[in-house]
Amino acid sequence: MASAFDPAAMIERFRERASSVKRRPLPPVAGEERQHFLAQAQVDFQDFAMLGDATATIEDGVLTLRVDLRPPAK
Repeated sequence: MASAFDPAAMIERFRERASSVKRRPLPPVAGEERQHFLAQAQVDFQDFAMLGDATATIEDGVLTLRVDLRPPAK
């Protein structure tokens, strides 16, 4: 029997994934392949971190993730 969907647990998994990307070891590649790997790691981190900062709600069976992309107030 499947357990109920927990949006807070999903958000936490994205936070863990963002942290894992930062700890991901660099494979033994050089040159252009290395730059591609580093660029992909940055995109992965950004995506996982944004979802990790999201606020999740479920309304009428629709999952909504709200991510505030505004710069911090000064």
